[in-house]
Parts: sequence; C-alpha cells; structure tokens
Amino acid sequence: MSESRIRLIVGLGNPGPDYAQTRHNAGFWAVDRWADRLGASLQPNKNFFGEAGSARHRGQAIWLLKPQTFMNRSGQSVSALAKFYKFKPEEILVIHDELDLLPGQVRLKFGGGHAGHNGLRDIQSALGGPGFWRLRLGIGHPRSLGLQQNVVDFVLHRPRQRELEALLKAIDRSEQVIDRILDSEMEKAMSELHRDTPMAQDES
Repeated sequence: MSESRIRLIVGLGNPGPDYAQTRHNAGFWAVDRWADRLGASLQPNKNFFGEAGSARHRGQAIWLLKPQTFMNRSGQSVSALAKFYKFKPEEILVIHDELDLLPGQVRLKFGGGHAGHNGLRDIQSALGGPGFWRLRLGIGHPRSLGLQQNVVDFVLHRPRQRELEALLKAIDRSEQVIDRILDSEMEKAMSELHRDTPMAQDES
C-alpha cells in the first residue's frame, strides 16, 4: 500500500444536466463537497479536459478535478493533469460510484480491478495500471435493490429517495476524513469510513 501523499482528487461522472442527478455522478457530487471544504473553485480547463481547481493543505497544493470527457474517456482528463504536474498514480484519489456496495456504504482502497466501471477502466489504461487510490461510494446493484433494470439503465437514472439519503450520508462521512486522507492516515480514514450503516436491502 502506497504511503505517498494525495495530490490529485478526481470525482467521476458525466457532464451536462441530463446526467447531473444520476447515480453514475456520485463522484461529481462528492468532489464538489470536497472542493467546498478545501476552499477550491473548480473552473473549466481545456488543457485538462475538465473542471479543475486547487487548494492548499498543510502548505501543499492539492488539485481537484471533474473530467468533462464522459465517463468512458475519464483517463484522458486525469492523465493530462497528472502528466502536467508530474503526479504519480499513487498520489491520485479517484472518487466513484460503486455497484458492489449498498447505498450508505463507502470504502477507501488502493489499487484493484475496475469491476466493469468504465471510468476506472479508462483511467487504469491512461495511467498504465491500477496503482491509485479509490473512494468507492455505494449506489447498490439493481438486483440487490430488487429492481429489474439492467446496469446501464440503473446507473444513468436518479437514485430513489432513501437511496439518495443514504448516499448523501456516505458523502458526508467522506468529507469528515479529508484531513486524514490528505495527511496519509489511510488506515485511520478506513476505520472511520467503514463503520457504516447501509440502507437495508428491502427498503425502497
């Protein structure tokens, strides 16, 4: 597990009002909250194919990024900023929606596969491997939530009210451990984040 400090925080989603409230944009929601907490203003940046801004933490510049390339080209944006500032993959944290976790669950991990997530897949390809941090925000899976939608339809629709409330609480908890993460206290951040109470599977 890497001990490098996080220097780039990426929230994944799709650009435009049609996608703004969909499950797949949970990463955008979280990075907006993190930017507010850190005092960063995200502005369109053509060089980085996204909305980007910086803040300072303990004297070090921290960049935040929302790729505007659509999900399956997220790596184009992430790699452009990372290469410009010479950030190593282990200095990058990607915040994204996670089908394998119930709404209300949030997990921090280093490395691993993309589990079919097109944003992660493209970032791995652009960075040359999976060696970056991920903050996984549970949105549930249509089967675990008793829905008959296929996965693509599910992630591109708005969460139901109880799912949304649980997801927003998870984002709240992620915001509370920003200092831990930026201070490289990953084990402590994990301990705090993983004490969750996910939405019951039979709720709707």
